[in-house]
Amino acid sequence: MSSTTNSLSALALQKFKNDFWGVFSFGFIVLIGLVSIFAYAIAPDNSQYANQMHLSIHSKKPGFKVQMLTIPSTIKNEQGFLDALFFGRKNTETEIPITSYTVEQSSIVYTEYASDGLVGVQKTIDFKGLDATELKALITTKTFLFGTDKYGRDLLSRILVGARISFFIGFVAVFISLVIGVFMGSLAGYFGGKVDAIIMWIINVTWSIPTLLLVIAITLALGKGFWQVFIAVGLTMWVEVARVVRGQIISAKEMQYVTAARALGFNDFRIITRHILPNIMAPVIVISAANFAGAILIESGLSFLGIGAQPPMASWGAMIKDHYNYIILGKPYLALIPGLCIMTLVMAFMLIGNALRDALDVKN
Repeated sequence: MSSTTNSLSALALQKFKNDFWGVFSFGFIVLIGLVSIFAYAIAPDNSQYANQMHLSIHSKKPGFKVQMLTIPSTIKNEQGFLDALFFGRKNTETEIPITSYTVEQSSIVYTEYASDGLVGVQKTIDFKGLDATELKALITTKTFLFGTDKYGRDLLSRILVGARISFFIGFVAVFISLVIGVFMGSLAGYFGGKVDAIIMWIINVTWSIPTLLLVIAITLALGKGFWQVFIAVGLTMWVEVARVVRGQIISAKEMQYVTAARALGFNDFRIITRHILPNIMAPVIVISAANFAGAILIESGLSFLGIGAQPPMASWGAMIKDHYNYIILGKPYLALIPGLCIMTLVMAFMLIGNALRDALDVKN
């Protein structure tokens, strides 16, 4: 029996490896996962939520460069390395975009950056105890590869940090939907009768409510926030899993191996968890991949409506909301870039779902 199982698993794996788009999507998803985990180590702006604002350089085109004067803070930053790596650096320094500067003894005379051909204000800052070399080290040239948003924040950094929400909401939502869906579907399919009727009534009621409306209601009940959105999305996606599991168990519980397990005196819990569920997980895995994509789209929609991840937290949906009007103002990339990120990630999960469906289909 084990050799047959192993051979079927090896055959499915080989079929998946032969699917170019499935393998490509898997690699892309792994890459996005690594980027979302180590976003602050990669992002040019590694402050918390990549929220370093410079209003004087707002809405600049990709590739924009500017000189940046960094004024050290007297406040000691006692943040740990791991905290800064995974949650961003607590920014205590002040950055000022400038167009020109001169060093005079221990002072820097600079002209603030001003857009639209205007001349910025000239100011002087005295840095006591610093020589000319140390003063020049305070001025660097920053390049904004994706440009800046309407608040003057680095768009590339916001995209990288925003990937964390869109990616991890898939894991949390799918986990919640699997736990509830497999449990409810197993009870309905295995025991049948009144248990099945009650659970199917709950499923049908939940199914009849528009998904986005149900998520909005749950979000408003739990409150606006990061984890509330994750839970709300997960609580709306379990019905699909439950229906699939129920149908599979209704077919599987009449199989000979289930009858043999009952004859051996195994209890219902063991029969469901050890004998039936391992044999019906293929369609559940496929629908989970589709739920990943659905969760990302729902979260983006919630953030666009303003009830998803709250500012200053970076979210692709919120970025589209902030900049969709720029599409007709000559700077469409501010909304198109996060939109393309959502599209590619959703497409990757859909392609890997199709590849898994083909690989796990025993008829092929």
